[in-house]
Amino acid sequence: MDVPTPIDLTTWPRRQHFEHYRRLVPCTYSMTVEVDVTAFTAALSASPRKSYIAQVWALSTVVNRHDEFRMCLTASGEPAVWPVVHPAFTVFNPERETFACVWTPHDPDFGAFHDAAAPLLAEHSRATDFFPQGTPPANMFDVSSLPWASFTGFNLNIGNGWDHLAPIFTLGRYTERDGRILLPLAVQVNHAVADGFHSARLVNELQALLADTTWLEESPKP
Repeated sequence: MDVPTPIDLTTWPRRQHFEHYRRLVPCTYSMTVEVDVTAFTAALSASPRKSYIAQVWALSTVVNRHDEFRMCLTASGEPAVWPVVHPAFTVFNPERETFACVWTPHDPDFGAFHDAAAPLLAEHSRATDFFPQGTPPANMFDVSSLPWASFTGFNLNIGNGWDHLAPIFTLGRYTERDGRILLPLAVQVNHAVADGFHSARLVNELQALLADTTWLEESPKP
């Protein structure tokens, strides 16, 4: 069972920033970027693997590299870091025009992650429960997909959400410009745990991961 590790506040460089943005000026912020996925989509076109699952895995990979995106609060309200966080992602039910929220344990091996996640999309495409797998684990972060529209801005308004420290991602529809394929991505962040520097680093690492498609080109298991 994953257990978060409390942060030593006496040595934590971010202690004053955390206190300021959690207690004095509590706030979240969002940023929307266009990620170049030209190489990514080209690699997927020759693969049986699903692009949505590949997007979720890439997000989970870069999120799990950084403590600031794996943070939570202890029972006493102190900051702590999960050893690993798992992606929860939406599955649309076209008949009901609702969605279910499912999750897959993070796996550094994309093939293994895809093999675990792909059946969930088929199994729960007609789910009527919001959480068809039962109560979600505490150490998860959310990914939503809006494949029906490309956007240049997306902002979530979370009422009394100051204790929600995990990032939230929203993916849009691909758009083509000047021969490049672009993916809209909105990132929602609690300012107590991460600044613009951290979010920009996360986005840049995601861009690099989607540009180097060697992880996509490995043959699926028969």
